Amino acid sequence: MELTSSHYNIHGVFPEPVYIVNRGGIGYSVLDAEEQKEVDEICAEGLRNNTFNQSTINNYIFNDRLEKLKDFCEQQLKIYLAEVIIPKNEIELYITQSWLNITKPGEMHHEHIHQNSIVSGVFYIQAEEDDKITFVDPMAPRKNMICFEKENFNIWNSDTWFFPANPGELLLFPSWLTHKVAVNENATTDRISLSFNTFAKGVLGSKYNSSELILG
Repeated sequence: MELTSSHYNIHGVFPEPVYIVNRGGIGYSVLDAEEQKEVDEICAEGLRNNTFNQSTINNYIFNDRLEKLKDFCEQQLKIYLAEVIIPKNEIELYITQSWLNITKPGEMHHEHIHQNSIVSGVFYIQAEEDDKITFVDPMAPRKNMICFEKENFNIWNSDTWFFPANPGELLLFPSWLTHKVAVNENATTDRISLSFNTFAKGVLGSKYNSSELILG
């Protein structure tokens, strides 16, 4: 049956934010010489197994390392808070844990969430052109109670959606949003990223509906 053309709109409801920003621009190095030295030192201090890849033993690297990169991430968190969350009360998002992920050839970053965090971030230091991070729709099990075979995929009918893992880019997203990174298929190069978690200081909720929580 031939479909007749008519004017219509498709609106998205309850979308989930994935905030992406590039630290620099054309000709910009992902890390300067001092930062690269610090990354090498952090890795040399030791790695631990993280299911299908590795992460640094140091889980608080922003406490005393990579100060300029930390400042950049904190500035982007302020923008995310103001533009996405838009709190009524005075709120600050601060970085709690921070660590490096090392995904060697043949390894992958398993499907996971970030517990005890509000907004999480990942900054790509080293990645190949076709590397990507994939987010998983948390409502997929309910949506697929009635399952259609798809001819083509779009933002309305997909259970997953990916973004390129570009060196120099920072992604911020809700910590409960499930994500993963595919196998590193490069034969010689490690994929390296920095991840961090956040929590809030200030007043959450409202005292008038018995949801107020004061975080200092």
